[in-house]
Amino acid sequence: MTYLFTTADERREMLDTIGVESVDALFETVPAELRLDRPLDVPPALTEMELESLVTERAGRTKGVSSQTCFLGGGAYDHFVPAVVDEIAGRGEFYTAYTPYQAEASQGSLQVFFEFQSLICELTGMEVANASLYEGGTAVSEAVFLAVRATRRHGKIVLLGSVHPEYRQVVDAYAGHLETEIVTVDCPDGVADPEAVRAVVDDTTACVVVQHPNFLGCLEDVESICQIARDAGAVSIVSVDPISLGVLRRPGDYGADVVVAEGQPLGVPLQYGGPYLGLMACRTEFMRKMPGRLIGETVDREGRHCYVLNLQAREQHIRRDKATSNICTNQGLIALRATVYLTSLGPHGIREAAELCTRKAHYAADKLGAVDGLSVAYDKPFFKEFTVRSERPVGEVVAAARAAGFGIGPELAPLGGPENTFLVAVTEKRTKDEIDRLATALA
Repeated sequence: MTYLFTTADERREMLDTIGVESVDALFETVPAELRLDRPLDVPPALTEMELESLVTERAGRTKGVSSQTCFLGGGAYDHFVPAVVDEIAGRGEFYTAYTPYQAEASQGSLQVFFEFQSLICELTGMEVANASLYEGGTAVSEAVFLAVRATRRHGKIVLLGSVHPEYRQVVDAYAGHLETEIVTVDCPDGVADPEAVRAVVDDTTACVVVQHPNFLGCLEDVESICQIARDAGAVSIVSVDPISLGVLRRPGDYGADVVVAEGQPLGVPLQYGGPYLGLMACRTEFMRKMPGRLIGETVDREGRHCYVLNLQAREQHIRRDKATSNICTNQGLIALRATVYLTSLGPHGIREAAELCTRKAHYAADKLGAVDGLSVAYDKPFFKEFTVRSERPVGEVVAAARAAGFGIGPELAPLGGPENTFLVAVTEKRTKDEIDRLATALA
């Protein structure tokens, strides 16, 4: 049963209803000597995240109930989700709402999506955002097609090798059978060499796709790469971790043309791999090439503010050959969760979450790097995730962590990465004690 504390206004309303001036007056019939007139012997109050962690730990003591502490990375992360996200997203008028094709009957949903777009623009520093996509992988693919349409170049797509391998597979699945060449720039040192990018970008290149922080956890020289794309007349596409924008520069501030992201860190639990949320934002010049839906604000014939579906350039709305995409849709309920999450944390909360991730991840890297047989693979700046190299078979290391109650990984070799390496991700939820115990288990 969901519990939310009463507000001051609600308490006042209850007192007025029963005709009592105050809570103290309500208990006047209790003899004074029986009233509690001393401080309660209770521990200090906990934050919501601390309380949830405590209850989870206590529940784990129950026989037959087990859980693993999550240090897993690779694109989906165990971030804290405030209770208000579930409370609002679980309301019937949102939870059961259908696609808002009939604007006059869907003003609540449309306003949420308008707020979502506004928040994504503010977070990324871009000018236009759509009302969400499937998830991070197809968002990258959609951005690539946007670039091809905008530049009218079909010669070449440049992908950095440090982009998530599954994102690159999605691009290859959709573009691999077209005349467009897909060029991958190797990143042997964990990041791309801008000069190696410059060497493959020419006047036939539609776009350059870079991930920042990248799949290996490292921070790219993303501003230089965006400039290389701009110099060649190509579109720069940057895939980001939305939480990282609490401490890293916004893509719009260093010249990115299109920003995409997996929105799962924004109030969406891991939930066995989905449903998740694709984010996309761009400069105004690309607005009519953008897939999906764009929600706009206007006024009705009586002058009242209202919201409408401005652009719906999908195959079910216009002729298929004129549609910007035949594969995209939006994730309305998940976008609602992201909206509530961003609104509840605000700019200071996002920054605090990002700072906690950064500090805890660097502490974890120091602890694991000191374990005999383990080392941090790349001497590069990173945000919340890093690559670990092992002298032992990675399967044994992962199994040892699992036996001690920790999830780490994934192993990178099966994903086309270096041998004997795996990822470790540290979010704001992880504690110093958990990091220390993980290091002890692997030692």
